[in-house]
Amino acid sequence: MWRKLFASVPAFRLLKAPCRSFKSSRRSDKDVFEELEDQFRAFRKKAVKAMPGSDWSPFELTPGLPPERADVVIIGGGVVGWSIAYWIKRKERTRGALRVVVVEKDPTYSQASTVLSCGGIRQQFSLKENILLSLESADFLRNINKHLWVVNEDPVDLQFNHSGYLFLASEKSAHVMEENYSTQRYAGAKVVLLSPSQLKERFPWMNTEGVALASLGLENEGWFDPWSLLNAFRRKALSMGVYQCFGEVTGFRYTTQIAEVAEGDFVDFRRIKCVNVRMPNSLEYQPVECPVVVNAAGANSGKIAAMLGIGLGPEESVSGIPFPVEPRKRFVYVVHCPDGPGLDTPFLIDYSGVYLRREGLGGNYITGMSPEESEEPDISNLDVDHEFFQEKVWHHLAHRIPAFEKLKVSSAWAGFYDYNTFDQNGILGLHPLVANMYFATGFSGHGLQQSPAVGRAIAELILDRGYKTIDLSAFGIKRIIKKKPILERNIV
Repeated sequence: MWRKLFASVPAFRLLKAPCRSFKSSRRSDKDVFEELEDQFRAFRKKAVKAMPGSDWSPFELTPGLPPERADVVIIGGGVVGWSIAYWIKRKERTRGALRVVVVEKDPTYSQASTVLSCGGIRQQFSLKENILLSLESADFLRNINKHLWVVNEDPVDLQFNHSGYLFLASEKSAHVMEENYSTQRYAGAKVVLLSPSQLKERFPWMNTEGVALASLGLENEGWFDPWSLLNAFRRKALSMGVYQCFGEVTGFRYTTQIAEVAEGDFVDFRRIKCVNVRMPNSLEYQPVECPVVVNAAGANSGKIAAMLGIGLGPEESVSGIPFPVEPRKRFVYVVHCPDGPGLDTPFLIDYSGVYLRREGLGGNYITGMSPEESEEPDISNLDVDHEFFQEKVWHHLAHRIPAFEKLKVSSAWAGFYDYNTFDQNGILGLHPLVANMYFATGFSGHGLQQSPAVGRAIAELILDRGYKTIDLSAFGIKRIIKKKPILERNIV
């Protein structure tokens, strides 16, 4: 019908009236008609292409809608999601062979965990996998412009401060620090142990009372600007052809196969066919057909998993095991102390749980601590509890650094951890009940620093069908189903 309609429209009749306005032009009427006839011929070709099976439409679509089809849809436009997008495009064998879409529900990033974090990176973990992830990520950050620089744009500046992490241990936990130190050194991390006297000599502004041992990172540790890394990944990925969509995933279309796994026990195995993306402040949504989906939704990844029935099945069945990632709110306080420690201040982690690092110059610092399990704050908003600082943080901070007896809280904010309630480690790979959804979430506070290596790992799983750089199979979902946690003892 469209072909007949446009083919039957005489170009001369359509243009007869408008041509009067060209009589005063220096060009002849013949030139004008030929030029406009070419335009109509091009339009008729586009109209033909608008038949079913084509991506092109002669009608203007809502700006920001994702394409109707993609090879990979990544749910979550934080630093982990954009890292995965970058590595997939970097690993594709033919330029433009893979259509990758990143969906982020918060266009302002005002509640994004990435930009609300403290921006630290460390190798001082207790698990070899976490150490290797951060070592590889540190190498990536050190050579950031070899990876993420975009031609004709300014080089990436992460504002990296290489002051290292300093962990303090009490007499009770000193033996754990020694064990962690051995693991870290074996994995290749540059770390040194300090006695209380060595600690006092190196940092005279510190009160070493109660400290039995300290561990200081000498290389590849410190802090950087989270937004700069997120934007660098995003900018590079877009330059490589990744599609960006601001919208919210509201559901999936999938096929289901029912299999009997034990006598009288049936399980639904699902394969996603389509991701439904709703546009911001609108009821309009766009279904995106795709063979591969990545759940990198951070604190919201548990909700995404529930949309596929994960955790909603009968108790004591595989489908009844909930996905153990939920949002946990953490407060960050900016304090001003003119007499505080200077440029040699490391990222301090006290055994009480209080942390501290410098924030620029001029006596400004960032501090906070994680609450007890029974005191977890309300997650319905990002309001800051200032009494938490007065009652929980300040006492430990002033005890360790006497200068902080006199300070002023100048500002504060709150952000969400994608907290893995099972063992506080990242969850990577496929879920056994969903054939084509890869997970990259549950990092419990260290997702930013490990994002370059995690992105590469997920890209390897998708394109190479297995890990090539670092074996991260220990972080697979099978450990959750088998109820065998792998505990990280250096959680901050």
